[in-house]
Amino acid sequence: MSAPTTHDTAHTGPVPTTPAPAHPDPFAEQHPARGIRFLYALNPLAKLAAPLPFMVALVFTRGFAVPIAFIVLAMALLLVGARLTPKGVLALVLGTPAAVLALGVTFGVWVDPSRIDATSAAASVVLVHVGEWQFTLAAYLVGLATSLRLAALLMLSLVAGLTSTGPEFVRAMVQNLRVPYRVGYTALAALRFVPRFGHELEVIRAAHRVRGTDTRRGPVAAVRRGLGYSIPLLASAIRHAERVALAMDARAFGAHDTRTERTLSRWRSRDTVFVVMFWAVGAAVYLVALQVGVASSPVE
Repeated sequence: MSAPTTHDTAHTGPVPTTPAPAHPDPFAEQHPARGIRFLYALNPLAKLAAPLPFMVALVFTRGFAVPIAFIVLAMALLLVGARLTPKGVLALVLGTPAAVLALGVTFGVWVDPSRIDATSAAASVVLVHVGEWQFTLAAYLVGLATSLRLAALLMLSLVAGLTSTGPEFVRAMVQNLRVPYRVGYTALAALRFVPRFGHELEVIRAAHRVRGTDTRRGPVAAVRRGLGYSIPLLASAIRHAERVALAMDARAFGAHDTRTERTLSRWRSRDTVFVVMFWAVGAAVYLVALQVGVASSPVE
């Protein structure tokens, strides 16, 4: 009898199994440890609470120095604490100043001449003269102050917006601010609806193209096609809402006052340190601006 080949033999020992990688925290899946930056490790509410008082104060600030200081501060935080692509870095470093200068012209064109101090030196410098209309340096400076405030508000909001997602904010509000989970997760479901509607719209558009439905061009045809998309989108929304409602009812959602959380959002000491340090730097900016006397616009 011939010796058994390797195909005839059977492995009688235990079959080795490779344990599946455990990911107890979906946040860790989204932001790998090797590429993590410190802003991603902070609580979303900390990144919102830190700049919020100064975003309100910027609305009433008329100078140049304070908005510029907060733009630089927010830009430094994003460059150091957020993972930006090379295009994102260029848009942040070069696109922001270009947008501020361009918006300054746009806002300056609509400046009321009565808001400008006629005795200032900038009021006598004419940049553009068309007929009886003059665009002076003073008007541009007023528009530039407005564009700087808007840019500062946008940059401060990006600190939280670029490093946190909507679901993370909802979980933080439910767990840290004690927002009723029925309200929080209703908002979370609404956030989930938005990308789904985009996908459904692309499917409907593709179906219309395949069927050759209403291929005419022009603004009237575009409006007609949009109205034609509304009925299928509405039907899809109703079906999806019904499935979500049935799934939530099957899981007894809302039957209890509290619920357990799969992903925890804790407020740690580093969150407190970040908020206190940000407030300290922001307060120092305002104190220095007030002492130097640059908190108000020199042309108003």
